[in-house]
Amino acid sequence: MTQAGAIDGAGTGQDAVYDMVVLGGGSGGYAAALRGAQLGLRVALVEADKVGGTCLHRGCVPTKAILHAAETADAVREASAVGIRAALEGIDMPAVQEYKNSIVARMYKGLQGLVSSRGIDLVGGWGRLVAPDAVEVAGRHYRGRNVVLASGSYSKTMGQEISGPVITSEQALELDHVPASAVILGGGVIGVEFASAWASLGSQVTIIEALPHLVPNEDEAISKQLERAFRKRRINFRIGTRFESVERTHSGVQVRTADGAVTEAEVLLIAVGRGPATANLGFEEVGVAMDRGFVLTDPHGRTNVPGVWAVGDIVPGVQLAHRGFAQGIAVAERIAGLDPEPVDDVKVPKVTFCEPQIASVGLSEARAAELHGAENIVTSQFNVAGNAKSQILGTQGFVKLVSLKDGPILGFHAIGARMGEQVGEGQLIVSWEADANDVAALVHAHPTQNETIGEAAMALAGKPLHNHG
Repeated sequence: MTQAGAIDGAGTGQDAVYDMVVLGGGSGGYAAALRGAQLGLRVALVEADKVGGTCLHRGCVPTKAILHAAETADAVREASAVGIRAALEGIDMPAVQEYKNSIVARMYKGLQGLVSSRGIDLVGGWGRLVAPDAVEVAGRHYRGRNVVLASGSYSKTMGQEISGPVITSEQALELDHVPASAVILGGGVIGVEFASAWASLGSQVTIIEALPHLVPNEDEAISKQLERAFRKRRINFRIGTRFESVERTHSGVQVRTADGAVTEAEVLLIAVGRGPATANLGFEEVGVAMDRGFVLTDPHGRTNVPGVWAVGDIVPGVQLAHRGFAQGIAVAERIAGLDPEPVDDVKVPKVTFCEPQIASVGLSEARAAELHGAENIVTSQFNVAGNAKSQILGTQGFVKLVSLKDGPILGFHAIGARMGEQVGEGQLIVSWEADANDVAALVHAHPTQNETIGEAAMALAGKPLHNHG
């Protein structure tokens, strides 16, 4: 793998001009670099930390490893329900950390190999945009006919000092023990995933969410089902409640909310979303149009500055690694002269890996009604109680389809154990504008949870099979 100090032989030093200089090696940045190199572009990839970014090292991947460990703990506790004699002796959090880190290390090693094999110049160091065609790293300029901004995001902190018992997801992922109790500020994806994991590992959890429901960006029916599931799991949550302050104590924290309530816990996890990491990187000085720290682009990723592109969490829209990944590929292809379809946020699949899992793509019922009129929208819902595989897994939930009357399916929404694995078909349904009859005609394997999609489509087509009523 080429390091910054070994680039001279390539053409050389500050006189070298790349087809594409990518600033940031996270999901969007490395995807752009890999695809660009694959298409014959000469690429430099600038990264101050490790290729893979937040998702691989401090976000998606390590979080899901901990969630899998938590799921395993639940499986042991509940083993007697399926006739298996087992007892949970305890949680060895250092061993869980070792497991998590081994997954990250293997994925990182594989990614390093990919970057090296494509002949990409990996520049280690903090990069800054200094001209429309130049990124500066440690006083050295790397020039490109195109520059792709992919600097990622950071955890928002609500203005709180992150230290001791007040933490964000980055610190939560490195804890060497399971907190006895935790207040989680924010009931979005990050908040409910940590709540789910910590509750399974033995923590007493309270979520504080200012909006009227948990996972407020999901269809309201999904939110309500998750709330029922969390109550059953004894995960406390307070919705429509605003955070006011936190005080550190000898045993942890006291969290005050606007309704006057005080909640004590060992830790406060601030999980109120992520902001664009664009400060002090030279974007505005070069003239790149910005809005509240986000880089503004057209649907193809082009900024207002010719030759400067942007992808991932710094671009307004859903902040998901796979969205950034897809944007990076699309930008590289357009730079290489191809004509890829722009990434449509509405068609980006979303999965929340709490228990029960949530999967969705497309429009919620409320959003569809807002865009097309409630009188033009129909929905169907299949309860997984009628699905054999879901009964085997002991899960509750449903699949919901949102459709135009006599038209295409606009939204797919599902909740239940392992439902994240079903989002692929949901994405195809919405992206290919399938209608109820198109999906109902497909044969779904039995016994699988995938059948729930077929059942929901049959109900939508007016021929329910396993639905009651």
